[in-house]
Amino acid sequence: MDLSVVIVNWNTKDFLRGCLRSIAQFPPSCSYEVIVVDNASADGSADMVRDEFPDVRLIANTGNLMYAEGNNQGIDRSSGEFILLLNPDTEVKAGSLNALLASGREHPDAGAVGCRLISPDGSVQCSVRGFPAPMAVLWEYSRLSIVFPKSRKLGAYRMRYFRYDREAEVDQPMGSCLLLSRAAWCDVDKFDKEFPIFFNEVDWCYRAKLKGWKIYFTPSAEVFHHGGAGTGQMKPEMCRESHRSLWRFYKKHYRSHIPIPVYWLIGAAIAVNSFLTSRFKALAD
Repeated sequence: MDLSVVIVNWNTKDFLRGCLRSIAQFPPSCSYEVIVVDNASADGSADMVRDEFPDVRLIANTGNLMYAEGNNQGIDRSSGEFILLLNPDTEVKAGSLNALLASGREHPDAGAVGCRLISPDGSVQCSVRGFPAPMAVLWEYSRLSIVFPKSRKLGAYRMRYFRYDREAEVDQPMGSCLLLSRAAWCDVDKFDKEFPIFFNEVDWCYRAKLKGWKIYFTPSAEVFHHGGAGTGQMKPEMCRESHRSLWRFYKKHYRSHIPIPVYWLIGAAIAVNSFLTSRFKALAD
């Protein structure tokens, strides 16, 4: 098997249908399989897959195992040389799956390859970031990265200066559409369940780089991404969970490498930003 497409779904039946239809319409020109892991959706997602896409392998969980463990489940059941993690709120375009595979094969050292994500209005999404190193996050939360968006130092986390029209080696492309090599997956190991929804792919890419694998972005593949179909159902809570996951990432990867005052300064910045952002989203809703 050349390619395994793994989709973790939770209550996004209509988006999932569109995603599966796009794969059927624009399949890769190689052997492939599609695996849907449904995390106990209450909207009939599992029945829709059974009825409308009988060739798709369905894993229907009786509880919500979240994104990280759902992907681990799907990948454990897969057999492809490459694994494509695909969100249900995406739709592939003609040639996009072939382009992703070509990029993965062109770079034998590639642990993962990300692509251009296109919003419903046709704009290119900012889907590539640097790793959230201590000072990079501090510049982001102090808003200096916004004041100086072209600065590679002050804007190193969200990388607003990144050009999406050329191939590049990067730190962490968005996991909404992320191609992994089987060899890298076996070497780096599974997603860490301590990052159930957010930062699991960031943690995996970080560990992959420590192992010597490279992460690439290619503009040759484009995928439509509606964005937030699952997490948008619980906006304030998902905002808090995102910040909690960032804090877990810090404790795991930076605690022993930076001075204690800096460590706690970043922790305070994360906590304040989490409170203000979740409060704003709650009021907006």
